Amino acid sequence: MTSPFHGHEVEARLRPAADAYAFDLDGALSAVVALEARVPRDAYTAAILGTERLGNGIVISTGGLVLTMAYLITEAEEVTLTLDDGRRVPAHVLGFDAQSGLGVVQALEPLDLTPLALGTSRGLEAGSPVIVAGAGGRSHAAAGRVVARMPFAGYWEYLLDDAIITEPAHPHWSGAALIGPAGDLVGIGSLSLERQSRGGGVQPINMFVPAELLAPILDDLARGKPAHPPRPWLGVFAQETENHVVLVGVSPGGPAARAELRAGDVILAVAGEAVSDLARFYTRLWAHGPAGATIPLRIRREHDVFEVEVRAVDRASLLKKRRLN
Repeated sequence: MTSPFHGHEVEARLRPAADAYAFDLDGALSAVVALEARVPRDAYTAAILGTERLGNGIVISTGGLVLTMAYLITEAEEVTLTLDDGRRVPAHVLGFDAQSGLGVVQALEPLDLTPLALGTSRGLEAGSPVIVAGAGGRSHAAAGRVVARMPFAGYWEYLLDDAIITEPAHPHWSGAALIGPAGDLVGIGSLSLERQSRGGGVQPINMFVPAELLAPILDDLARGKPAHPPRPWLGVFAQETENHVVLVGVSPGGPAARAELRAGDVILAVAGEAVSDLARFYTRLWAHGPAGATIPLRIRREHDVFEVEVRAVDRASLLKKRRLN
């Protein structure tokens, strides 16, 4: 059977060579599988993330636990894993965590694959060699390096304290494995980003979630339990523009939409404290109270400045509940 990623191979010159590593390269790469998820059309995230999602998963236990990114499996009613030998195996969503962005599924048939050992990214720094691996073996793996370690604030109310930025960019990065020099898993592929190259052009890069964020929450995820207390969620999409937090949209039916916030609104303050970047905005929002708290905001809309109170919610309350059969 053709791989879901056929036609998205890594350039031959970028692929890792087995004799350059002290570990079993092909064995490590075989633990990365393709992951396809189907989501109902009436799911809350369907309009934003789509109803058919394709990415990667990483086998992390002999029992068939597979690690991936939460956005691939949120509200999924059907998940299928494709192994390098073409086998297609159904899987069931166990849990996902909005705070880290990680999710776990359970294969429903034996995978007969050696899991990739969980490691830590703490020793990685700019210049550290890594392998970025998608499903499909060596032709879908790139020998790369860490570009930077840095905080990352996403427009969807997401903040990662210590993201891993890598190059070269991988053609199917979502849920890909970041393999460290010892052959263990040190990161999970989250995003495709861009940076300005030395020549003034645009260079694609990838952002990875550190693997060590999984260990403290794995037991909860595997049991389908919330890994953290729910944070207050407004349902805004925001970006930083000239030291301002500007809304570029609101989630339909979410708290911000009900409060009649809209694209173009500038968030000046949360609970009376000025905010000028996404990290500060999110930190103040999450510190103000639990999900369900009323969040006072100061808004600038065109030439007007006004106060508004938004009743935050637990985002999970809007999602379709997992079927247990």
